[in-house]
Amino acid sequence: MGRAATGLAVGMLTFAIVAISVQHIGGYLVSQGWKTLPVTLVGALCLALAAYVVWIGGRAVATARAAGRAAEPTTARAFGALASDLGFRAMSYAGALLILTAGAWFLTVNDAAVSRTFFDLSLIAASAGKILAAFWTNIVIFSVSWVLILIWSLAVAIARTLPGEAGKPIRTLAIIYGDLFRGLPAIITIYLIGFGLPLTNLPVLSNLSSTSYAIIALTLTYGAYTSEVYRAGIESVHQSQIAAARSLGLSHARTMRYVVIPQALRGIVPPLMNNCISLQKDTALVAIIGTIDAFNQSKIIAANNFNLSAVTTVAILFILITIPQARLVDKLTERDRRRIRSGG
Repeated sequence: MGRAATGLAVGMLTFAIVAISVQHIGGYLVSQGWKTLPVTLVGALCLALAAYVVWIGGRAVATARAAGRAAEPTTARAFGALASDLGFRAMSYAGALLILTAGAWFLTVNDAAVSRTFFDLSLIAASAGKILAAFWTNIVIFSVSWVLILIWSLAVAIARTLPGEAGKPIRTLAIIYGDLFRGLPAIITIYLIGFGLPLTNLPVLSNLSSTSYAIIALTLTYGAYTSEVYRAGIESVHQSQIAAARSLGLSHARTMRYVVIPQALRGIVPPLMNNCISLQKDTALVAIIGTIDAFNQSKIIAANNFNLSAVTTVAILFILITIPQARLVDKLTERDRRRIRSGG
């Protein structure tokens, strides 16, 4: 009964807080020129959700009472478990509603200073075209870099796993490369390459665009991380597979190509996708060398308007293309777990 009663009490408290918040926040929005109908509809939805929480708490209390009246011990335990679950559910939903309510207050306090600074809809609409055009630079950098990273990191991983004394010098170089670029922050690598190579007066390399320098820097940085992912996949292939291939007369190169790498790739797709998501976000770092990407464009707009809503637009763009990939990683990970559990 205790958990059920707590759930009902928390639900009723949540309803009171939401009702007060809807009244005050809704009145403020209408006074600022928002249309009454959408504000009313959103407020009604919030109240309905709060009422739903109270209803769940009421069900929990009623179920707990039914458990106390039940003659059969098994029936009483079943009702008691259901009442406990409903009580926890009411508290969980109430907590979520209270967090959302706190967020609404945060956006509207102090004459909606936070909303006006980060979510100025008129500025977002006016700057969206320029930011979307600049965001194409991020997409190009990401796409080209990712293709180069997949190729380059696989070569490094294979070099890292070369067998015998003959492969030791190449293995050592691969280890040094991985340690070096995993130790350097990506922003430093971008800065050194973006500003350093033009000063060298080397043919071709000193005359590239800032986008090209960004691609080179990101490829070197993420190539080091991704090579370790490849190496983990290669080393996860059982040694008996390699021995069987070599006993059939396959060379080391053919064994890697036809036996080891195809099996290794099956287990490393989720971590590869995680690296892909990280690379996608780190394309914003190219702003440090003057590349006019979405972030740099948003900073220019923000400086001209003394408002950060344009930067919020960039954040939303990155979130919109990152979330689907994150869910894809979750599905791939779950599929891999199912395969392992089934013995595949």
